[in-house]
Amino acid sequence: MKLKRNGVEFKVYGRYALFSDPITRPGGEKFSYQVPTYQALKGILESVYWKPTFIWHIDAVRVIKRIQTESRGIRPVKMSGGNDLAYYTYLRDVEYQVMAHFEWNPYRPELFHDQDEHKHHNIAKRAIKQGGRRDIFLGTRECQAYVEPCVFGEDKGFYDDYGCLDFGLMFHGFDYPDETAKNELAVRIWRQSMDNGVIVFDSSADIQLRRVVREYGDKYEFKRFEEGVNFTSELVW
Repeated sequence: MKLKRNGVEFKVYGRYALFSDPITRPGGEKFSYQVPTYQALKGILESVYWKPTFIWHIDAVRVIKRIQTESRGIRPVKMSGGNDLAYYTYLRDVEYQVMAHFEWNPYRPELFHDQDEHKHHNIAKRAIKQGGRRDIFLGTRECQAYVEPCVFGEDKGFYDDYGCLDFGLMFHGFDYPDETAKNELAVRIWRQSMDNGVIVFDSSADIQLRRVVREYGDKYEFKRFEEGVNFTSELVW
């Protein structure tokens, strides 16, 4: 794939990852998808650098290491008090290369003055080099991860000549009100596949299978930002 003008490339790696399959969560057990979801990668990039002025879009991810799982006994805290015994199935020893770019959020007119592509692009690249602005984790908080710059496609990957792998229907991401201007929270589902270790993501706007999971009502309005009050467009870092 060709890197877009305001695109970034980085690798993220860690000892464990847990990209939870929603089907396994109601029973208390968590089982990881075999590969990261669009939303998980977007969350990683937002931890590296984010402002409400723009929206990150994940173009592709490359799986570098062999997919391995490991089950561990966990004692999660119960909301009613005490704790319980559950088994979580993690991915073990993971590494991914990610390619992404950002686009301006059209539903943030109050931040129009902050739409400086050169500024945000360079800050994002410096943030990747520094390892991110906030804690990086792979799917869940206990799976600490690390970010470094890379060139997408370089270095040998385990699945480089593996052919096509189909993972079936998977969770793609969330449609948040501040990114859609709709007073609802929706989830996107798509059919995810990997070709020679590379997953090319469809654009969020092209995903047809959606489900509304929460409606906020007509009186709901997402948070607005005001220069000097809860937002600054000054060049920092």
